[in-house]
Amino acid sequence: MYIYANVCYSFMKKSRTTLKDLAKELNLSASTISRALGNHPGISETTTKLVQQKAEELGFIPNSIASSFRKKKTRSIGIIVPRIDIYFHSLVISGIEDFAYKEGYNVTIFQSKDLLKREQEITKILQNKMVEGVIVCLSIETDKYDHFKKFKRLGIPLVFYDRVPTGLDVNSIVINDFESAFTATEHLITKGCKRIAHIAGNQSTAIFKSRFEGYKAALKKYKLNFDANLVGQTHNLSYEEGIIQASRFLKQTDLPDGIFCANDYTAVSALQVFMKAGVKIPDETAIVGFSNYPISRVIEPHITTINDRAYEMGAEAAKLSIRLIEDEEESIKSETISLKTELIVRESSLKNC
Repeated sequence: MYIYANVCYSFMKKSRTTLKDLAKELNLSASTISRALGNHPGISETTTKLVQQKAEELGFIPNSIASSFRKKKTRSIGIIVPRIDIYFHSLVISGIEDFAYKEGYNVTIFQSKDLLKREQEITKILQNKMVEGVIVCLSIETDKYDHFKKFKRLGIPLVFYDRVPTGLDVNSIVINDFESAFTATEHLITKGCKRIAHIAGNQSTAIFKSRFEGYKAALKKYKLNFDANLVGQTHNLSYEEGIIQASRFLKQTDLPDGIFCANDYTAVSALQVFMKAGVKIPDETAIVGFSNYPISRVIEPHITTINDRAYEMGAEAAKLSIRLIEDEEESIKSETISLKTELIVRESSLKNC
């Protein structure tokens, strides 16, 4: 954080105009003033001209120490994602990169492959790469967070998205997974489903545990029995794991008349397995997925799903990260931004009640 001190000498020398003064005068943020003074491409020509004219008018002289430090800035943000081949994460990255580019920042992307050890190694690399901010989605294996503590000591802001540390005050961009899963399950119930299965994500991961709890809460609200045999646990919600769990449901004497899947890959698996066995979708078994992957709009029948706002999540993560980097005079201990999801109803759940 920079502190711009105005020194008052005994002979009443006029205080020097600071960035903060310019910001107040023009009703702009200090970071916008700073970028305009440096002819930053992300600031409009009109704003740049306005700021520079006002700086000259007020006799603004850049602090040489602060100026020297700014020149050493890398304008680089590091991103740690579990897997870039998952559509959700690729869309998040796109949101991050689009917003960062507009603000004149570059991004460097690393994948943990959902491995804690690899995630730890990446944090060491980033600590030596002079990045100014780091955006992270935790690996499935991550249950301790010591490897992130050095970023705080280095003054490098961290922003987590989707999978965030539990029990810690951190900056994060999330959705309400419990509420979203409740909505998805409730939709199946309103369509007449009474025996609803769930293909669940890894329960060591908070978001998938929340989706499981949301599913159970909807059953409880509508007084439907919870049957553990109708829950299929997976490690990483892969298409192959979806086939295994859907095939297990198919072997039961009483078939589920609804299936809520914790992602769209497993929803596709369930749809294909049941249709291949001659089960009519959605009339005999309705299916709802999660995440609104492109495949949900391609496969027939189209799959009802939850839009988890992945692109917006990335853009918000970049926005918060850059705000933490640039607004040195703003003190932010921790902030959680929760994005509202939406249920997208398609043919896979439109059964006749």
